[in-house]
Amino acid sequence: MFTLVAMLLSLGISADGAGAMDAMNEISQDYVKLVLGMGRHDADYVDAYYGPEEWRKEAERAALDLATIIGKAGELSKKLAELDTSSLDAMGKQRHLYLTKQIKALTARAEWLSGKKMTFDQEAERLYDVKPPEFGEDHFKKLAAELEKALPGEGSLTTRLEAYRKRFIIPPDKLDKVFKAAIEEARERTGRHMELPSGESFVVEYVTDKAWSGYNWYKGKAHSLIQVNTDFPITIDRAVDLACHEGYPGHHVYNALLEKHMVTGRGWLEFSVYPLFSPQSLIAEGSANFGIDVAFPGEERMAFEREVLFPLAGLDPAGVDEYYRIMELVRKLSYAGNEAARNYLNGTWDREKTIQWLVDYALFSRDRAGQRLKFISKYRAYVINYNLGQDMVAAWVNAQGGTADQSAERWKVFERLLSGPMLPSNLEL
Repeated sequence: MFTLVAMLLSLGISADGAGAMDAMNEISQDYVKLVLGMGRHDADYVDAYYGPEEWRKEAERAALDLATIIGKAGELSKKLAELDTSSLDAMGKQRHLYLTKQIKALTARAEWLSGKKMTFDQEAERLYDVKPPEFGEDHFKKLAAELEKALPGEGSLTTRLEAYRKRFIIPPDKLDKVFKAAIEEARERTGRHMELPSGESFVVEYVTDKAWSGYNWYKGKAHSLIQVNTDFPITIDRAVDLACHEGYPGHHVYNALLEKHMVTGRGWLEFSVYPLFSPQSLIAEGSANFGIDVAFPGEERMAFEREVLFPLAGLDPAGVDEYYRIMELVRKLSYAGNEAARNYLNGTWDREKTIQWLVDYALFSRDRAGQRLKFISKYRAYVINYNLGQDMVAAWVNAQGGTADQSAERWKVFERLLSGPMLPSNLEL
């Protein structure tokens, strides 16, 4: 039989390199099965799986306890550490690093589920391969003061912002039409610059009683289920945000490209499973947020919303320019949510103090602050993946020449990011 080693030798790759690749293929299979095994202990852990069905059944039959999973993950880490990677090409070495970091995160999550205590920062480093920045209250006071000038009036800043945003809420009976228009435009724009997998598709559902505002459930074969949470009113800007983040060029495209290039193209089956609490999530969430600006840069977004979405929603487009100036100031306050998570999860703040902080500096209503605390309690340090992830992805893409004034190059660099085994530490400049 024409083995992988023989095939690689025929391509001019050394026997040592072929042996290392064979070893990683075996490790990747065991890793996938451990991720699937984690699913019985943590219902949120396996975000997507589209590998061999027999592996899922095998994991169910094995019913590994957490101690066994931790032990087996340690064995895989040891095998990777002992592997001679000197003869591998750059992609092979990156695969080795990717598996190492993903298994490290799996171990950390299993240890946490077993009762091991970790601080917010320890969790961020072990699960997401980053050290998140820390900001004091004065930082947010200064940012809030900028917003105070833009939204003068009576009452608290949060109350004023909430009242202002009500002018831009999409009527519930028009939400589906507005969202589908946004996602079709995002899809068309992405398709101009990326060769999407043949037959890629999605289905949209509207749900309630969730800790998140939107979710992409990737099903494999370039198909996704996109869910939008309607617990709270949705403002007009969120249509494009969710269309891009969950769909194009966000989660749907990211997963489809990984399946195309890594699973189908290279046979690297570690990419057939997506463990939510892992370094992959910082890349996924950061790129999904940055992808909004890639698909709808600056004035193009405002023009599309003014000309298409506002009329569909029955809203007056006259204030769109001012609205986005204010929303940009609000976005700068997003790290206030990270500080809420840090202090709440570390036990420094109680529930009431955390909610008040979210009201004062993240500018959530009390109801929304309660929903956000529900998200923090459920997903913990995962919150860093959205804003820190976006900032890291943006800085890396810009550093590779994908600046805002180089649109075509920006799409190329962005597609490269979405198509391979990128890690958060790879983004550090």
